[in-house]
Amino acid sequence: MWVLGVTERRVMGAFWVLNLVLFLVQVVGIKGAHGIGEHGVRIWPMPLSVSHSHKSLYVGKDFKIMSQGSKYKDASGILKDGFSRFLAVVKGAHVVDGDTSKLDQSRVLQGLNVFISSTKDELQYGIDESYKLLVPSPDKPTYAHLEAQTVYGALHGLQTLSQLCQFNFSSRVIEILMTPWIINDQPRFSFRGLLIDTSRHYQPLPIIKNVIDSMAYAKLNVLHWHIVDTQSFPLEIPSYPKLWDGAYSTSERYTMADAAEIVSYAQKRGINVLAELDVPGHALSWGKGYPSLWPSKDCQEPLDVSNEFTFKVIDGILSDFSKVFKYKFVHLGGDEVNTSCWTLTPHVSKWLKEHSMNESQAYQYFVLQAQKIALLHGYEIVNWEETFNNFGNKLSPKTVVHNWLGGGVAQRVVAAGLRCIVSNQDKWYLDHLDTTWEQFYMNEPLTNITKSEQQKLVIGGEVCMWGETVDASDIQQTIWPRAAAAAERLWTPYDKLAKEAKQVTGRLAHFRCLLNQRGIAAAPLAADTPLTQPGRSAPLEPGSCYLQ
Repeated sequence: MWVLGVTERRVMGAFWVLNLVLFLVQVVGIKGAHGIGEHGVRIWPMPLSVSHSHKSLYVGKDFKIMSQGSKYKDASGILKDGFSRFLAVVKGAHVVDGDTSKLDQSRVLQGLNVFISSTKDELQYGIDESYKLLVPSPDKPTYAHLEAQTVYGALHGLQTLSQLCQFNFSSRVIEILMTPWIINDQPRFSFRGLLIDTSRHYQPLPIIKNVIDSMAYAKLNVLHWHIVDTQSFPLEIPSYPKLWDGAYSTSERYTMADAAEIVSYAQKRGINVLAELDVPGHALSWGKGYPSLWPSKDCQEPLDVSNEFTFKVIDGILSDFSKVFKYKFVHLGGDEVNTSCWTLTPHVSKWLKEHSMNESQAYQYFVLQAQKIALLHGYEIVNWEETFNNFGNKLSPKTVVHNWLGGGVAQRVVAAGLRCIVSNQDKWYLDHLDTTWEQFYMNEPLTNITKSEQQKLVIGGEVCMWGETVDASDIQQTIWPRAAAAAERLWTPYDKLAKEAKQVTGRLAHFRCLLNQRGIAAAPLAADTPLTQPGRSAPLEPGSCYLQ
């Protein structure tokens, strides 16, 4: 048996007191704009505008979807499947065996009418994701009403509606409290991303799908798939079939059909997949199948800038990508490039001299060549910030600079007229287990960017789940709930965000428990103590989910 020492008992005692305080805060209610006690609004992320009253309604046993007057025909079944998932999560936490026929029928919702203006269901950057939710409909009181410009806005509305639903342990049916609800909502940023890394550790297909499901619950809309890196090359590339010789094993691979399945699965949930091909660094694994891509057997990265075959392979990969990854952007990396191999390898060094280049100029040449190839395949480009820091004025105007090293970069990027994604590692790197959810929540992408035309160039932000210490066993509890804190920052209008993170503690704890109920292994909202780290912590003691 594990016996606690004096210091550990004191820590545990302090944690018990913290839990008691949190309990009282949640029961009494936080007086302010954003707590769990704000008239009971527990929606995460907080919508643009919310109004409600005090009546309760029940969800009928045969709750159905209608599309009266809608222009969207749902030929691909995106809305139908989304509604099925809505019912599954609403009814998944408990057996709903109550009889709604015995209840006041004026208080029983028979269904949901969904009106979608657009006939199209193409998912792409910048689509309209807004929605309006009325529970009940003023025109048809036994129905809820959902309006959206696109089917993807409607999917967000279904997510919000699912958070209004709860199981009533007396009637054994699903109820919606505090009706009528009127919710108008739209995202603050068009790019709300989560990076996963399948090179450092292979993530099986069902795990990636589980991550995609969890992203949809928090209204994140871009899965940045860092597919390959120094450690492994797990993806099939039909144009160059030996590349996946760089996989850890023959079973830790993704076929192109697997990749297409991930893209399709995400698209049906309103999530784009941003594929990354990190060049010229982070590419040692490429040479396992094609050794000529290495400068030499003894100096294996970055990729050989002097070899035309290198760029033929990149062209082949991006050609294969273009058949599966339909998002308008492709990520070409460009970070952490140690160019010493190029000068230490005789044939590369000779090539540099013949082309009157030093190492830095060769790095620029490589990145710009890769950009040209991507543009020819119809992509716009995302590059890590080192490319901008070294030769920003040479980058294609279709470049989005991905900030990760620290603050101040986004300011310089947008001042130069380029677009930017914010992922500063001190606040939005999930593998930094000492970064608290409060820091994730308070990280503001537009810090010190005051001109409206420059603010528009910050297309959004992304939390990064680098894979050195995560595999299928712990990825979700490392992502959540800290990613949810960033998700609200990226979705909710700035003036609706809490000014202090502690104001949303109860509401985020509620969302974390909701994720658990939906099969997502979200970790507690850990306090930073000698026994815990804020990321990927375990419960310290017995107690309610809502108090951890």
